[in-house]
Amino acid sequence: MKKIILLLALACSLLTYSQGRGVKIGYIDMDYILEKVPEYAETKNQLEQKALKWKQEIELKRNDINKLKESLNTERVLLTKELIEEREEEIAFQEKALLEYQEKRFGATGDLIVQRTMLIKPIQDQVFTAIQDISEQKKYDFIFDKSSDLTILFAAQRYDISDQVIRAIGRAQNREKLSKKQLKEQESKEALEDMEDENPALAERKKVLEEKKLAREKLLEEKKAEREKLIEERKKAAEERRQKLIEEREAKKNGTVIEKDSTEAKEIEDVKDKTETLSPEEKRKQAEEEKARKAEERKKALEERRKKILEEREAAKKERENKTND
Repeated sequence: MKKIILLLALACSLLTYSQGRGVKIGYIDMDYILEKVPEYAETKNQLEQKALKWKQEIELKRNDINKLKESLNTERVLLTKELIEEREEEIAFQEKALLEYQEKRFGATGDLIVQRTMLIKPIQDQVFTAIQDISEQKKYDFIFDKSSDLTILFAAQRYDISDQVIRAIGRAQNREKLSKKQLKEQESKEALEDMEDENPALAERKKVLEEKKLAREKLLEEKKAEREKLIEERKKAAEERRQKLIEEREAKKNGTVIEKDSTEAKEIEDVKDKTETLSPEEKRKQAEEEKARKAEERKKALEERRKKILEEREAAKKERENKTND
């Protein structure tokens, strides 16, 4: 019967399309939607707990019946015909009662089905209301359920409105808790989501922009970390120099001498001797050369550090590209 309805719907669609109006068709996956609704998970858990309790009761009854059968088989040779028949009737009665109990709990019209229908119906009503609202707002002509008995051999993903239904249910639940300002912001967000639903290319562009934004933020974080590391190293070096000056002053004040490496001391002494024999002009020139040398050393050190940072960034970039390709 459902297949006949589908054929009739498609026939009507073709007829309408031939008359100049495009037909808008969508589908949902009811099982997928229900799994995403929080209330359904809670309801499903309640039913599973009840079903587990009923199964345990059935298992206990079945064990009692098996014990009666074992006892009868063991004592059969000692019992009269009347007692054997009496026990067999008792076993048959309990087996029948067990079957009736199973049917009552798990039958086609049993407690599990009835309670499931009662608990699920309010959730299904929310889903149907959301589908009705979406159909009216976006002018859908037909919406099918992919998880039903209706056979759908192929359905393109862009026609799946299941996520729209889930969002619509969430919106309806949240509206009661929002202030006017929050409600206005929510409506703007909903309008954007609806645009993305209608235009998958827009959603794809948004995803690309979001990825680029995350990449930029990550790069800025890396640069910030590098700057903080460099500042920390400079602070550490300055602190070491300050501490060294303090120690030298204390040593000079106390009339003691700080031990130095013999090579370093010799170099300092040689420079001192040379400096004493130079004219003022030569001393000035030497000071300028020393200043230029130190500046060149600092420049070289900074260039090496920059080169190292660039190499690390390039390695990180290649690693991200390899991960993306994988």
